[in-house]
Parts: sequence; C-alpha cells; structure tokens
Amino acid sequence: MKPRYKRALLIVAALAVIGIAAMLILNALNSNIALYVTPSEVAAGKAPRGQAFRIGGMVKDGSLKRDGLTVHFVITDLVKDISVAYTGILPDLFKEGKGAVIQGRLEADGQFIASEVLAKHDENYMPPEAKHALEQAQKNGSTK
Repeated sequence: MKPRYKRALLIVAALAVIGIAAMLILNALNSNIALYVTPSEVAAGKAPRGQAFRIGGMVKDGSLKRDGLTVHFVITDLVKDISVAYTGILPDLFKEGKGAVIQGRLEADGQFIASEVLAKHDENYMPPEAKHALEQAQKNGSTK
C-alpha cells in the first residue's frame, strides 16, 4: 500500500474516532440537561414528557405532609399548584412558604416525582429564573 493511501486511511480513521467521541459526549450532555419550568407551564402542558426537568416556586403553606421518608408537598408560582412527592432527606432550609427548586419527572397522573430538592440558602436569595417565573406568573394571573 502506498504511503499516501496509508496516510488517508489514518486520517479517515482519526476523524471517525473523533466523530464517535463527539456523538457520545453530546448524548451524555443531552441526557443530563434539566430544563427549568414553572408550575403554570406544567399546568399548561408545556413540561417535557419522559425527561427530567426542574420546577421552581414557593412551597405552599400547609401542604407539607410526611410519610416515613416520603414527603408530599405542593410547589406554587402563586397562580398554579403542582403536587410533589420526594423520598429522601430534605435540606435543612426547606420550609413551607419558602422558595425551592425541585428536579424530577412528571407522572401521567400529574404528580411530580422529585429526585432532588434544593432550598434557597438565605432570606433574600431566590434563583433568578425562579424570581422571574414568579413575577411572570403573578403578572399573567392578575391580568386574567
């Protein structure tokens, strides 16, 4: 085989390996992306189906119920409410009436099954997307 053909074969093989590696990396990144959705968007059917996503808002007062390690509560953007179930230990700062961001999946019955619960870390902080979503939901809810 001529050196020119060997070099061309080597270049084609290297490009194939790089292409396969890029495809695997992009696939891994795509499966780990968690979109942020508000309770109003979930209620409107805009939540991704069969994919993990994040939902954020306030934990509704009086909604926190414990059943062993499973905790049931309602997350709200002050316009729409979404029922959430989480099995595990909640963060110390997780309380009713406080902001939270929950990652998980939406079941067919409308129940959100959480895999991770994040609570805001101080009295004045709220994630920018959660704050914006609450403001938008209040604005849209008050104009209807």
